[in-house]
Amino acid sequence: MSMDFPTNEEDLEELLSRPNELCIEAVRQMAGDFILLGVGGKMGPSLARMIKRATEAIGKKVRVFGVARFTNAKGESALREHNIETIRCDLLKHDELLRLPKTPNVIYMAGMKFGSTGNESMTWGMNCFLPGLICQHFQQSRIAAFSTGNVYGMTPIGDGGSTEKDSLRPEGEYAMSCLGRERILEHCSRQLSIPMSIIRLNYACDLRYGVVVDLAKNILERKPIDLSMGYFNTIWQGDANALTVAAMMKAQVGSYVVNVSGVEQYSVRQVAETLAHQWKVPVHFTGTEAPTALLTNVNKCCSEIGESEVDGSKLIEWVGDWISKGGATLGKPTHFESRDGKF
Repeated sequence: MSMDFPTNEEDLEELLSRPNELCIEAVRQMAGDFILLGVGGKMGPSLARMIKRATEAIGKKVRVFGVARFTNAKGESALREHNIETIRCDLLKHDELLRLPKTPNVIYMAGMKFGSTGNESMTWGMNCFLPGLICQHFQQSRIAAFSTGNVYGMTPIGDGGSTEKDSLRPEGEYAMSCLGRERILEHCSRQLSIPMSIIRLNYACDLRYGVVVDLAKNILERKPIDLSMGYFNTIWQGDANALTVAAMMKAQVGSYVVNVSGVEQYSVRQVAETLAHQWKVPVHFTGTEAPTALLTNVNKCCSEIGESEVDGSKLIEWVGDWISKGGATLGKPTHFESRDGKF
């Protein structure tokens, strides 16, 4: 699949939502409509559009619903322009939740991360109470639910990252609530016989946000790069979208859990130096690399689902071009450098 560098947001959205053969084949095999809960987030719009484009590519008449509060009317209208049927809903309001169509295929993206420190009760409500309500309403559906690599805690550099079989040691209330979300989902999957996939995603990047974008902006703004979280995983968001859809095919009662990220383990120092060299500007560092970082191993994803198509060097090059040319950003830093679990 040809992937030319996107020069504007329209091109970027097209590329992010372009379904590959992996995605198309998964959609071909899944019967019925799709609903994306929490579609208004960073990944939701392009993922919804990718699914819709996949249905159109195979001539399949499938409705795709996008559910969110839609505080940004522009985001809702953009989805509608691409034939995504939007539904305004506060998922924590039970009467609104009960009105949602019970589609066969559900992608559960709603959750709370940023702002969780100082608002812990809402964090637990969103991340642990709500999943049970969702499962009760969609107990006849197949569900793919997003989680995070934060549930593992830190792993030693050089060990290859945390695998799905490793013990979970979440750091901080956000990560603990994400583990709680997984446990509630697994419980409901077993009790209600819901086929489920849990996607432990580590840092999708779409040029407007992501760890590499954070580093790039700091370099251009002549801010020092903190090396204490010295390594990270990331994945092109278009690949994360396609792998999420494909992972739905692995859904099982009791939950199929899989790490989704790029295969490379990135060095903060090396990525920053690569960007600085690309732009011919200086880069300044502070601190030193800790012996541990939040890293995941994606061998299971690669062997059982598929691999990403955009490699690390291409992603870094794209981010460098995009940021240096004044490309739009979402103004939502990842805070990947946080080592105390506070967001």
